[in-house]
Amino acid sequence: MRPIVRLAAVVGVLVGAGWVWAQAPGPGPAAKSPAAKPAAAAKPAAVAGPAAAAAPAAVVPAAKAPAGGGTGMALPYRKLAPGVMEPIDPQQERTTYSVHTVTELADFEWAQDVPFRHDVWVLDFQFKPVRMIWIDIPGPNARMQRKLVWYLLYSVTNPGKVFHPVEDKDGTYSVTTVDRPIRFIPVFTMEVHNRLQDEAAGFTKVYSERCIPLAMAAVRGREDRNRKFLSTFEMPEKEIAVGETVWGIATWEDIDPRVVWFSIYVEGLTNAYHWKDDAAKYAAVLKGTEKGSYRTMFSKMLKLNFWRPGDEFAVKENQVRLGVPGQGGKPGLPQCEWVWRRAF
Repeated sequence: MRPIVRLAAVVGVLVGAGWVWAQAPGPGPAAKSPAAKPAAAAKPAAVAGPAAAAAPAAVVPAAKAPAGGGTGMALPYRKLAPGVMEPIDPQQERTTYSVHTVTELADFEWAQDVPFRHDVWVLDFQFKPVRMIWIDIPGPNARMQRKLVWYLLYSVTNPGKVFHPVEDKDGTYSVTTVDRPIRFIPVFTMEVHNRLQDEAAGFTKVYSERCIPLAMAAVRGREDRNRKFLSTFEMPEKEIAVGETVWGIATWEDIDPRVVWFSIYVEGLTNAYHWKDDAAKYAAVLKGTEKGSYRTMFSKMLKLNFWRPGDEFAVKENQVRLGVPGQGGKPGLPQCEWVWRRAF
């Protein structure tokens, strides 16, 4: 009982002290002492001029705070060390035409080896090697699941100088350059493999990029809180002006942990394309013995190659290296390369 009595006594003292403090008068004019005599009023100083009262002091208006409660100053971006971003040689396709035989009119001589001309452009691309981050993502059962998200941070710049074919008076064509805004419509695809040689049958997998809003916020907090990063779906909303640089993030989830090397295909950095027709299939389509398209479109895209020398039990981002080494007489792969790939 003694501890309880002591605690009650302490509480009582504290409560009493609080009541006394609440009753204490606040700061104000000092009370007049009954013995003190009122002091004689001081004589006012002589005022020059007809004004008898002193003019009120000028009031300086307070500076307005910026909207949103911020400082009103643009915060600086995180400064990256040289070599952090990997630049890509654009290798702009200067050929503004492709020669094709019009399969539908192949019986006519003038339909043989017809040149098709169009403008060609390419965007400057830089990227950080693939990184990883753990994110809590809502699952199908409405519960949060902790997943390892792979992401690629990149930037694209519109250098201008679109190659434009111009017909001369003699019927030949010359190429000029024009500055023009470009709309970047990216498509990121990851292709994974489990061995450098003698790969297990059926292991090669292809992962389409997935936009994960929770991952976008986490990656932005990790990379640069002051910079705006766009997702693949936000990137095409506006055209990129000449000289403008835009930053973006591509994300993937549920990547097979047994991956040893993988490639990322970046489509949309250039509008260079060509197609190939299958004359035999076209004839079969006319006869009705086959269905489907006899024309295959190819677009030029960037291929980034990565190697991950690690096992399936500890997948970490510091295991990812650019380029794929050769092994067992099989040649390796460069860090990046421009390839022609079937568009659709």
